[in-house]
Amino acid sequence: MTISLYAATIPSYQQILESVSRLLDKAEAFCTESGIAPGDIIQARLFDDMLPFAYQVKSCAVHSIGAIEGVRKGIFSPDITPPPESFPALKARIDETRAKLKAIDPAEIDGFVGQDMRFSFGERQMDFTAENFLLSFSQPNFYFHATTAYDILRWQGVPLGKRDFTGRPRMKI
Repeated sequence: MTISLYAATIPSYQQILESVSRLLDKAEAFCTESGIAPGDIIQARLFDDMLPFAYQVKSCAVHSIGAIEGVRKGIFSPDITPPPESFPALKARIDETRAKLKAIDPAEIDGFVGQDMRFSFGERQMDFTAENFLLSFSQPNFYFHATTAYDILRWQGVPLGKRDFTGRPRMKI
């Protein structure tokens, strides 16, 4: 069985980003119900040397549509802009990402196969093919940040379960 690069990336990004969007809704509702300042969750970290919840959410966008945009240009550099600082702004970033992913033509993604791709951050340069960049670098980073965002919310007491992270599976129709 052959699977396309599009099928190996975009639907999974969409599935987890839909979950991240719902996590944001649940986190905001939790703050309202519990009387917790939204900033306390938005800036929460699992450990002092880790980046906060807002960064984790932003990185889900960076390692999905940002990765695709990087492949289009042939170079990807991490987005070092500050993350959004409110639930509505975080939600807007995820919703914009989801809309951009939905608009992608599968043939474009499949056409990336074999294309040269470079990760560049300061002096660090890593060369890839587009498919290896997406599947071995960006996709693992995407899942790491989505998982870390979920874990921060659980650690803060937001009532979540596994299905809140996994979202809707793509079942046979």
